[in-house]
Amino acid sequence: MAFCAKCGSAVPEGSAFCSVCGSPTSSAGAPAVPPPPPTSPAPSAATSTGLSSNVAAALSYFFITGIIFLLIDQFKQDKFVRFHSFQAIAYCIVVTVFWIIWNNVLFGGILSFGFLWTIITLVNTLISLAIFAYWLFLMYKAYNSETYKIPFIGDWASRQAA
Repeated sequence: MAFCAKCGSAVPEGSAFCSVCGSPTSSAGAPAVPPPPPTSPAPSAATSTGLSSNVAAALSYFFITGIIFLLIDQFKQDKFVRFHSFQAIAYCIVVTVFWIIWNNVLFGGILSFGFLWTIITLVNTLISLAIFAYWLFLMYKAYNSETYKIPFIGDWASRQAA
């Protein structure tokens, strides 16, 4: 039995074309032994996550994954991922502290606002959207392999990542 020189499948005797890939078979005779199967790369080490640095940096802006990427051996030496992980953690902490203070001011003075409650709710919604949009912007910059520094927080993150 002959084998196709192009795809390695079995070709019936006397056939002019391979039934799998359609390539012509040589009349001089196809190789009697199938070509060796393509070798697959060896499985990577158990610590490998299969993520590139830019994807890991973008995913680090989810608070918990930022902490996890600081602990994974593959990213411990990657300064780009470490920078974005530290910046993401600091951004999350700053936003959380801001919301605690903002809500205490709002709800502490709820009786004094009266009819202004609608305006305050609108401002609260706009602030929420701005924080969310900035968070998406940071993820976008990390995914594009850019080191965008948040004022004050970015300098601290750079020192921690170094």
